Parts: sequence; structure tokens; C-alpha cells
Amino acid sequence: MRVIVADDSAVIRAGVARILGAGGFDVVGEAATADEALVCVEEHRPDLAVLDIRMPPSGNAGLQAAEKIRDRYGGSTAVLVLSQYLEPDYALRLIGPGAGGVGYLLKESVAVADELVDAARRVASGGSAIDPAVVEELVRAQRREDRLSELSSRERSVLALVAEGRSNRSIADRLLISIKTVEGAIAAAFMKLGLEPDPGDNRRVLAVLAYLEQSH
Repeated sequence: MRVIVADDSAVIRAGVARILGAGGFDVVGEAATADEALVCVEEHRPDLAVLDIRMPPSGNAGLQAAEKIRDRYGGSTAVLVLSQYLEPDYALRLIGPGAGGVGYLLKESVAVADELVDAARRVASGGSAIDPAVVEELVRAQRREDRLSELSSRERSVLALVAEGRSNRSIADRLLISIKTVEGAIAAAFMKLGLEPDPGDNRRVLAVLAYLEQSH
């Protein structure tokens, strides 16, 4: 299988190319920027493009290039993205359409040559390869959303005001309910969000974080 490797770090680029070459891939091109990667794919039409998620000219240009390759050459060129950090939102952008021939791995996985080669083969063959850490975070986020969906309208209203930093007294006054009702709504929200009493955690803060994540 023919592959191009794109990463602004010459060391990582060379390392990935060496691992894939030793694994039976034919490395037909290398690139240091997202723009170069797109040109490289157009010129060589490889079976697989391996790209760093963050490359020049700016920010997540590597991800944007990967999306363009997926959309333009999805039937012939698969895409495997490598990321230094755990960024589930980026993974969802790449795999969101549900098509095969896409993969998202953390760069630490590159250190294990066999895992990189195996993932590259699966993706190049039309399958997918998603880093286990990304899958775990996506599942965790889905569980948080499921729990939030269990909140009643009153519990959501109370939690929204908690997120604004309001006291129980202020919340009671705003919603024209008793402080006891506010306390009950907060307690119910804690239970539904799975926030058990823990001396090391501030459940009020954790509940607000869960609410803000879902709202975002």
C-alpha cells in the first residue's frame, strides 16, 4: 500500500515513515504543512494519508486537510490522523459521517510500531482505527449526557442558576420556591448525575461542570 506522511516535526515524520516502511508500506511522499499534504495527495493519490492534527499554516490545519482528503478522495485515499492530545471533538469531526477509511490515534501509540502498522492497514483497507483513550472519553461524555437527560425541568432550572453562581436563597427567590425545594432539586440532580458524597470533591462544582458541558 502507498502512503504519504505529513507532520511539521521532521523527527516524528521520519519515525512514522520508517515504521510504516518497515511494516510493508511504500512511503511515496512526505509533507511538513497541511497545504503540502494536500498537494502530495493530489500528486501521488496514495492509499493512505497519515497526518498530524496540528500543522502549519495554523492551529488544526492538519485536521482540516484530513477532512478535505476524506471528502475529495474518500473512495481511494484513507486518512489516519495523529494527535498529541486527547481531543474527542476532533475525532468526532473526522469520523462523524460514519464512512470507513478513517482513523484517529494519539501520538503515544506511534511509539508502539506494531499498533501503528496494524491501525494503518485497517484504515487503508477501508476500516477504522480509533484510539482506545478517545473511545473511553466519548463513552464517558455520552453517559454524562444520558444522566443530564434524566433531570426534571425544575432540576435543570435550579442547576442553571447554580451555574450562574447563585446561592440557594437567591435561587429560591428567583424561582418563587422554598429553599427546601431548592435543596431537594440539587440533591436529586447530584443523585442522577452520579455524584456521590466525597470529601475531596465539591459536588456543586462538578454538577455545574456537567451542566455546562452538555449546554456547550
